[in-house]
This record gives sequence, C-alpha cells and structure tokens, in this order.
Amino acid sequence: MFTGIITAVGKVTQVAAGASHTRLTIDTAGLDLADAELGESIAVSGTCLTATRLGTREFDADVSPETLNCTTLGSLVVGSEVNLERALRLQDRLGGHLVTGHVDGIGRVLSITPDGQGQVIRFEVPADLSRYVSRKGSICVNGVSLTVNAVDGAVFTVQVIPHTLAQTTLHDLQAGSAVNIEVDMIARYLERLLPALQPDEVAGGVSIEKLMSAGFIRG
Repeated sequence: MFTGIITAVGKVTQVAAGASHTRLTIDTAGLDLADAELGESIAVSGTCLTATRLGTREFDADVSPETLNCTTLGSLVVGSEVNLERALRLQDRLGGHLVTGHVDGIGRVLSITPDGQGQVIRFEVPADLSRYVSRKGSICVNGVSLTVNAVDGAVFTVQVIPHTLAQTTLHDLQAGSAVNIEVDMIARYLERLLPALQPDEVAGGVSIEKLMSAGFIRG
C-alpha cells in the first residue's frame, strides 16, 4: 500500500529483457534504502514492483509481461526517470490517498496549460475507467496522488503545484504522453458492492437507481 506522495525520482540504469520477464535496474537517487529488505514493494511510477536485489542506492525488479502490457513500464529505456515511493508504514502520515500500485489503465495527456509556476493538465482515460473519476476525488497518475478539479466524460483536469512538478516526473509530461492511471479504490469497491444491496438497504435516501442514473454504477 502506498500514498501517492513521491519521495524520490530515480533513473533506469539497465533494462534486461528475458524469456519470461524484463528486469529493471533503478538508481534510487534520494530514496533511503538503509532499512529496505529483499522482497519489499516499491512503487515505480505508480506500479507496485518487488525488489529482487538491493544495493546501497539501487535495486532490481522483475516485470512480468502482463505488467508491461498494462502499464507504461514497457516503454522505459536506460536513462528514463521514474517516480519512486516505498510502501506505507502504519505509523506514517497519509498525505495523499490510499494507493495499491495496481495500475488500472493507461491514460494520455491532452493538454498542459501554464498556471503561474504550476500547470493545469488535462488527461483522457479509457472509457471504462471514466465512471470512477469524480470532481474533488483522488486519482493516481504515474504514482502521484492528485485531486481532480473537473470531469467531462473520459477527460479530467488537475492542477499541479510547483512543488509537485519539481519533486516528480510530471514536469516532463507533454501533450500525448502516456501515463499510468490508478483510480480511487473506494469507487471500485462501491461499484462491486452496491448492486448486491436492495434499494431499501442503501441509507440516506440514496438508491441503486439514483446511483445508476448519475453514472456511478452500471446496470
């Protein structure tokens, strides 16, 4: 489990393609690995990977074909920068939102507009993910926890502050860039659970029919 608060920007130093997986070697830059253990999870641009080798400032991770197909990790080359976050500890502050590191799909940048020293970025997500994106809700883009400012169908807008641009790889994005998208897990679980309820079991005057008509769940 992660929070979407990036703690370092690392760099890919080796990409070794094998018959059953691809092995990435990542220079962790400022990420502290002093107490890291072999086999622990590290989020790489929003994708949860298992550290198969640990060095003082680098680690290896094996990436399955499924992960390569479902994320942007397949496009990484030597020199690519990646957002890094170690797994959440129970005593940590939850500065972003709960993130699993299980990427739901690949989105694309539609436009980037300067906003002072920050940026307003418009993304498009696959149509089947759009129902999970809501205004003022949370979304994870390349491992970064962001707040959705506006939604229009499969397009959503975020406002990225200068600090986030400086501390993550979001400053490298341009129109057309592919990004890893993880939607809020609460929305996914609600969709799964609510159809099993009877209308009178949903409290607060909210019914399954109302949620369906508003686009929160499918029939």
